[in-house]
Amino acid sequence: MAASKCSTDPNTNIPDYEYTDVNTHIFHIGSFRNEWLNRLKPSNYSYQQEDEDTFDANFAKEMGISAETMTDLKSICSLDSLRCHPEDEQPDTEVVPPDSTLRTLVQRKKKQDHRASLKISKNRHDLYADELERLTVGRKPEAVTDMVPEGEVILTINVYYPAIYEKFIYSRPHITLLMTGSHSLAELRDAICCVSDLQVCGEFSNTPDIAPDFISKDHYKSAFFFFEGVFYNDMRYPECQDISMTTIEWAKAHKFPPYSQAKMEDTRFMDLKVKVGFPYLYCHQGDCEHLVIITDVRLSHKVDCLDKKLYPLLTHKHRVITQKCAVCHVFIGRWFTTNDQFAPSDPCLFCDKCFRMLHYDAQGNKLGDFLAYPFVDPGAFN
Repeated sequence: MAASKCSTDPNTNIPDYEYTDVNTHIFHIGSFRNEWLNRLKPSNYSYQQEDEDTFDANFAKEMGISAETMTDLKSICSLDSLRCHPEDEQPDTEVVPPDSTLRTLVQRKKKQDHRASLKISKNRHDLYADELERLTVGRKPEAVTDMVPEGEVILTINVYYPAIYEKFIYSRPHITLLMTGSHSLAELRDAICCVSDLQVCGEFSNTPDIAPDFISKDHYKSAFFFFEGVFYNDMRYPECQDISMTTIEWAKAHKFPPYSQAKMEDTRFMDLKVKVGFPYLYCHQGDCEHLVIITDVRLSHKVDCLDKKLYPLLTHKHRVITQKCAVCHVFIGRWFTTNDQFAPSDPCLFCDKCFRMLHYDAQGNKLGDFLAYPFVDPGAFN
């Protein structure tokens, strides 16, 4: 893979791609923000809306064109020039013209024809694919104090499924979050929803009605992020442990470059040195590992969600198929059994109703010597 041309300035804080279309060189996020603010005029990143005449005059001046040329450009590049139907006709947004030359419409037509040939109807995944993002675009806070400051950095972060999800680990992110430069890594950790945090530990075949006292996240609170040779550990609670120490000692024993440590709750994104597009690591629950990729670092814009109370902002969440009960094939699985003489397979998944009907008598007494574990379905949180 050919490397792109590197910057001649070794101290630059502007992202420069190390490999074409893969990732940038390391840069400091806070310095990157300062570079932009030093080079841009305040009006370039202000949230104030310019009136149309002022915008046209400034645009014509920057481009070095006359007012007449500006008028011609507005006419040629107007949305009306993209109209595929008569002006007095209300279009059906679901119908794509068969002879369109716009590439986006050509691709959409191909997709529609493909779905029609397979007789696939729109499902809830298609209907709500971009719902999270649509709900927050351009949203402003009720209180001025909750406004995202002008010139703030916005990061787009993809968090992938853990390594055990072989089907999805390399294909698509589990969630996509927008974070500001003022957020800490601990706030990113709290925004990541992983089913392993919600699992209930223990075997409950003898006491299925007794709810456990905690979920895994309540008991195993240790976690770390790994960015550019630094382990950022979550040390907010007394029971937190430095689970990165094992890796650091192993690396030292095998003569790898030394790694350093810091607290994620004390580290803001503005303090990080990262590569855009490079896979980093989030580890929790001991060995549940996720890839974390920062895909974009930019200044905030007036069309962004400007209510900082809504950040970290979830803009995408991949939906997975729920796992149904092996008996009724209707309800979501709630119990996972092993050594079960009543089950069609070992191990086997049951909904709560089928589990109790098959494994307990009318008085709630256990039948057989099976083992039962609570099961949390990832699809239940779509």
